[in-house]
Amino acid sequence: MSEGDPEPIVARIADGVGSLDAAEWDACAGGDNPFLSHAFLSILEESGSVSSETGWQPIPVSIEGADGILDAVAPAYVKSHSQGEYVFDHAWADAWERAGGRYYPKLQVAVPFTPVPGRRLLARDPGRNPALIAALETIARDNGLSSAHATFIAAEEIVWFENAGWLIREGSQFHWENEGYADFDGFLGALSSRKRKAIRKERRRAVEGLEIEHVTGADLSEDHWDIFWDFYQDTGMRKWGRPYLTRSFFSLLGERMGERTLLILARRDGEPIAGALNLIGADTLYGRYWGCLVDLPFLHFELCYYQAIDAAIARGLQRVEAGAQGAHKLARGYRPVPTWSAHYFPDPGFRRAVADFLAAERQAVEREIEFLGGMTPFRKAD
Repeated sequence: MSEGDPEPIVARIADGVGSLDAAEWDACAGGDNPFLSHAFLSILEESGSVSSETGWQPIPVSIEGADGILDAVAPAYVKSHSQGEYVFDHAWADAWERAGGRYYPKLQVAVPFTPVPGRRLLARDPGRNPALIAALETIARDNGLSSAHATFIAAEEIVWFENAGWLIREGSQFHWENEGYADFDGFLGALSSRKRKAIRKERRRAVEGLEIEHVTGADLSEDHWDIFWDFYQDTGMRKWGRPYLTRSFFSLLGERMGERTLLILARRDGEPIAGALNLIGADTLYGRYWGCLVDLPFLHFELCYYQAIDAAIARGLQRVEAGAQGAHKLARGYRPVPTWSAHYFPDPGFRRAVADFLAAERQAVEREIEFLGGMTPFRKAD
């Protein structure tokens, strides 16, 4: 190496997020999004929710500076299936395997079980992003993996992945935006009269005979997590066959991230019958899990959407992100927004086939977002 040449960049694979220094990781990730924190990702590992046994082998990819301190890192996993991702590639897997290929294992850059948009290239200096992407590509190629996927990337990361030749996929979610509302009635005032009346009626019916409780921080106890575990298991069994998270995950979450956790409970005669779990970001309330032991009309909407709006306004937060999918959120004041993922395929033929699919899919997604955007309950401007 001649004098003046830059130092070579070395990427490393770590044995889990928990093996990396927490302060260094969080300096790369920033403090806005709780799901990108060292605490959250290491809790997934420590609780046994994420492991090679569950099909999520953690292999965070890092780049160190000359001082040995982390400059950049990506939360990466070797996946043996496509569960818990919320960006569906089952058709790609089927097509590749019918063509004689092997789709699994694949490389996934993501927050497991968490369809929350945010950075996936966690760098102190964005100039490290190309090196981090190149490292992900090298891992996929050198290990014979079919593909690499970075899901729910931040919008500002699109250009980095596009410049590297990754394919960009568009999806959609429904988010609520705080337009400076003083309270829930202020939000309702922005809606059409018919929608405003419908929501008020819905809320009255939902909470009739119930007490609603917000619990956070040091007030969260093992009793709360025992209760919520029952709710979570009920929903998990009905939706995807078995819960992704273990019971210990919730205890560790309350212990290490209690101040960033909001549990909303509904009680009848003092007994909890339903609950919704949220995480609190710098400017966003993130709705994550919900469950119930008694099925009551509109209670899901109340706990997951309306109470979340109440909590966001009270905390001065800018938005509520209530998870993946759910067109029923539209009538509750949640607007459609695009989401993005990036995909790398070492095989050029496979890449071309997926590129053709994504071009057609994007047109359909954008048409749907435009259509649904015209159906929000907000008053139309004169």
